[in-house]
Amino acid sequence: MEFTPLLTGGLVVLALAGGFVLRIWVAKRSKHSLEQTIKAELESARSEAKEVVLEAKNKAASIVDEAQKEERDRKQELRRVEERLVKKEDSLDVDRRAIEVEEKHIKEELARVVTLEADVKGAHEKIIKEMERVGQLTREEARTAITKEFEDAHRDELAKMIGRLEREKYDEIQKKSVDIMTTAIQRYSRECVNDVTTSVVPLPNEEIKGKIIGREGRNIRAFERLTGVEVIVDDSPENLIISSFDPFRRELAKIALEKLLKDGRIQPAKIEEKVEEAHRELDERVRKIGEEAAFEVGVLDIPKEIIPVLGRLNFRTSYGQNVLQHSIEMAHIASMIATDLGLNVMVTKKAALLHDIGKAMSHEIEGTHVEIGRKLLKKYNVDEAVIRAMESHHEEFPFSSPESYVVTAADAISAGRPGARRDTLEKYIKRLEDIEKVVKTFDGVKQAYAISAGREVRVFVVPEKIDDFGAFQIAKQIASKIKSDVQFPGEIKVTVLREVRAVEYAR
Repeated sequence: MEFTPLLTGGLVVLALAGGFVLRIWVAKRSKHSLEQTIKAELESARSEAKEVVLEAKNKAASIVDEAQKEERDRKQELRRVEERLVKKEDSLDVDRRAIEVEEKHIKEELARVVTLEADVKGAHEKIIKEMERVGQLTREEARTAITKEFEDAHRDELAKMIGRLEREKYDEIQKKSVDIMTTAIQRYSRECVNDVTTSVVPLPNEEIKGKIIGREGRNIRAFERLTGVEVIVDDSPENLIISSFDPFRRELAKIALEKLLKDGRIQPAKIEEKVEEAHRELDERVRKIGEEAAFEVGVLDIPKEIIPVLGRLNFRTSYGQNVLQHSIEMAHIASMIATDLGLNVMVTKKAALLHDIGKAMSHEIEGTHVEIGRKLLKKYNVDEAVIRAMESHHEEFPFSSPESYVVTAADAISAGRPGARRDTLEKYIKRLEDIEKVVKTFDGVKQAYAISAGREVRVFVVPEKIDDFGAFQIAKQIASKIKSDVQFPGEIKVTVLREVRAVEYAR
């Protein structure tokens, strides 16, 4: 029992002692291995360091060589540049010396020319004074005499030359303009419809006429008062005539009357109601007419406030010609002319369409339709180029752009073509008489005849008073006088005829 604990304790001591010895042996072994590892790593690091140093030396040597080479190249380039600069400097020195020599020579020549000019001027003055002394004429008198002598000697030749040049220029311009205008008219051919001053309303039966007239005429009087037209009830079967110079009023009355006939109850209160309905319906129709007109000519950026005003032109006439149809026709013609001439087509087309826009409001605002139209377009910010193009078509304002001439030409074409407008016989005869009367006021005019419906006036002059050169002058003066004193559409051709007859008898 006592031996067991001792044995156990001894074993424990031995175990502890063995573990200690083992750790010492392991530590020695580890230390020896670590030292070898460290030595190996040191050797490897020294080898790598030597290689890095060697590589760095090689790179440094390469960089140094390259830098030295670049330095040599730069020095060579600098030497070449320096040589070129030296050569240029030498060349500039040579040029400068040459320029100095040339400048000295020019100064000498200039001084000599100034001296000669002074001598010549002095000699010229002496000659002039001597000529004035000998001829007893001043310089201005001599110049006038020479000019008059030359003019008298070559007067006929100058007249023929001026006439030939004017004819050639006029013929060329006339041919070109006729080609352009003829092409435009041929490409756009629209039926001419003249408005009248009456409208006919069909009636369902004859008995309805009594209801329209009303007791003691109260219905017809109320209708005429509200619409501003004259209603003519005659013996024509089942028809009623509405008469007014204003197409807008006639259309309003026609719509209102058709509504009354459809309703069947005709009395003053109902008449007033139907006239109001007709007003609203006509306003809507006017707006649609304006939109259709703008769409037809391809102008889609007109301010919406102007569209109804444009539509009202459909109910305005000028010498029997519908103003809206005239404006649409003008827009097409002006567009084609502007295209041929290379002008702004859209500006020309829009100006032609809106040129008579003031006529839709002429009864409401004071001023000519051109002034009213300009104010209206400016109010709604229409392009200034369009306003300049439309304001000159009656020459109230100066022509300020090529497009303004085209609009004026298109206006004359649309208004002047056969059948477009009506004029009374009295106005036609009066215009021809005025043309002849204006021509006969000129001294030297023997007789004058207006022909070709007033498109041409032939003037016969007294040959003893008017020579060939004077014939050209009086033709221009007559044309200017007619333009200022006579109102006429299109243009008037002035032809001056000078006839010389030499008569002798052999006996």
